Amino acid sequence: PVADNVLDRDFAPTGPNVTWSADLTYVPTADGWLYLAVVEDLFSRMIVGWAMAETMESRLVVDALEMAVRRRLPGDGLVAHSDRGSQYASEHYQRRLSEEGIACSMSRRGNCWDNAPVESFFASLKKELAHHEDYATRAEARASIFEYIEAFYNRVRRHSSLGYVAPAEYERTHNPTHR
Repeated sequence: PVADNVLDRDFAPTGPNVTWSADLTYVPTADGWLYLAVVEDLFSRMIVGWAMAETMESRLVVDALEMAVRRRLPGDGLVAHSDRGSQYASEHYQRRLSEEGIACSMSRRGNCWDNAPVESFFASLKKELAHHEDYATRAEARASIFEYIEAFYNRVRRHSSLGYVAPAEYERTHNPTHR
């Protein structure tokens, strides 16, 4: 099933847990590909959920979604946007969205601009980390990517779209529920 493009390139929600965007990519290792799925909160550009695996089955994107749900405990009204990939159209992923009361939104066919913030994250990850590495194993890549997301990207890396502060700092200072 293909969902409507509810997001419609509105990449500036008014608060956290209003709009999440999800996608997956791959990183080469000597052991073979390591697939990475992420969920990004568009309010702060924070990666709130992620998962890595040797295959890109629906379990990968569901694991990333479930991490985001456990971490953020979103309320009603959340929209989760993705491309039309088979993992996101799968019964497995769609059922989890429905169980959590999350509305599904999907990009138009072949239109990467509809999911630009996550594409931007992947470009940063590859330019700043993966392209400079020669991972011998998937385990080595997993550790490196974990460190990049959790220690650097979410907490240190400044974003021009956030006024040159890191996602964690932006959430701390701009989250209307913390005031």
